[in-house]
Amino acid sequence: MKKWFLVLVAICLIGTFMMVSCSTSPAAPASPAQTYKFTYNNFFPPTHNNSILAEMWINEIQKKTNGAVQISYLPGASLTAANKVYDGVVTGISDIGFSVVAYTPGLFPATELIDLPQGYPSGYIATMVSNDYYNKFKPVEFDKVHVFNFYATGPQVLFTTKQAVNKLEDMKGLVLRSTGVGANIATALGASGYAAAQNEAYELMSKGTIAGSIAPREVLLGWKQAEVVNYVTECLNIGSVSNMYVIMNKDKWNSLPANIQKVFTDTSATWSEYFAKVSSAYDAGGIEYFKKQPNRKEITLSAEESARWVAAVQPLLDKTITDIKGKGLAGDEYEKYLKERIKYWTGKAVSDADCATWVANNVKKP
Repeated sequence: MKKWFLVLVAICLIGTFMMVSCSTSPAAPASPAQTYKFTYNNFFPPTHNNSILAEMWINEIQKKTNGAVQISYLPGASLTAANKVYDGVVTGISDIGFSVVAYTPGLFPATELIDLPQGYPSGYIATMVSNDYYNKFKPVEFDKVHVFNFYATGPQVLFTTKQAVNKLEDMKGLVLRSTGVGANIATALGASGYAAAQNEAYELMSKGTIAGSIAPREVLLGWKQAEVVNYVTECLNIGSVSNMYVIMNKDKWNSLPANIQKVFTDTSATWSEYFAKVSSAYDAGGIEYFKKQPNRKEITLSAEESARWVAAVQPLLDKTITDIKGKGLAGDEYEKYLKERIKYWTGKAVSDADCATWVANNVKKP
């Protein structure tokens, strides 16, 4: 009897020890109470750094929400064409989208002012300014979606194949690949625009069909245009850009609890600067590749000559501001703010070279 009593006591002690041990051991990470699944439609191809940044952003948000948010990434405009990304997000074809303001002319009148020849010195500056601009004015044209952030290319400059352009008179009679704002700039400077996509520009210039192009310096490397371009005129005082947005379906955004919304907002604020660095890094790579080609020349306009170019394109700005005011929007206030922020960020910008170094060390597929 005594023996059985001792056995029973031993079993009780073992059970008690196991209960205490389990209660004091580290708990496994809790699974999210609810999972939110989204699609992300991006027109950039998967190898572009903006596409890689998008994947990094997704990975960061999924990690910070402990898997409560799950995002399926679809680069290369897999769900809708680039010019249909915005409509796709509004209608719910995709939940998140990345595309270009200029792909839907007239849809974003206040934001289109950013693209004009405002004189952006770099892509870093243009991107930071475009984010400040939205956060300051919150144009109603984006009210159907939730905006995360903006990305702007580096400033468009002038490429030519045979004719060095040192002054305004050298532009006369040139036929330049340009679209949208770039085409209007070409006309204002005395040249003629030739509508063609970037993937056509190399062949058009190599065959002599066009004399050059108006584009960001990044295409010198990205599209290998440095192999046929002999002169780059750095007309940065009339630097124009292509502004882009990252947006989310409004209903999907409103379905998220406040703590998860905060993760999206905080992460996107950080990524705005990452986009800015990628923009300048691409331009740095483009001009470096250009300089490695034989007998190439980079031309910088004098202050006096730059002032002439600025005066030549001013009517474009004036007309756009007038059109914006005609829609009941604060065109003069918008323009003043843009100029102020360009000046502000010019004093704080990370150099193109430093941006290139940062991108090389930090932009990696997760």
